[in-house]
Amino acid sequence: QVQLAESGGGLVQAGDSLRLSCVVSGRTFRFNDMGWFRQAPGKGREFVAGMVRNGDTTYGLESVKGRFTISREIAKNTLYLQMDNLKPEDTAVYYCAAGSSIKVMKAGRVDYWGKGTLVTVAS
Repeated sequence: QVQLAESGGGLVQAGDSLRLSCVVSGRTFRFNDMGWFRQAPGKGREFVAGMVRNGDTTYGLESVKGRFTISREIAKNTLYLQMDNLKPEDTAVYYCAAGSSIKVMKAGRVDYWGKGTLVTVAS
């Protein structure tokens, strides 16, 4: 069993930065690909960024490339999402996710979800 606990969301102004954290318990990064998804009000959940077991990364949204960075700290079993130059359209609940592969997760088959953390970007 894997448990994911996000933190780091909040209310910020456009142009500010936030770093989201996801503490992973139950299994280490060796066993799962990891990712961040988000769900804006009234919209579906979308893939933001992912990291495979070997540390390679991928980003799912053109709008976040160059502004968001996914990383991990293996010793702390923690996944991060550094978000810079935030925009009002980044407002969403951000979810940490774990699964068998990024490809499968992007197709909607996520094995484990966190409860989410709300990011609100004011203009």
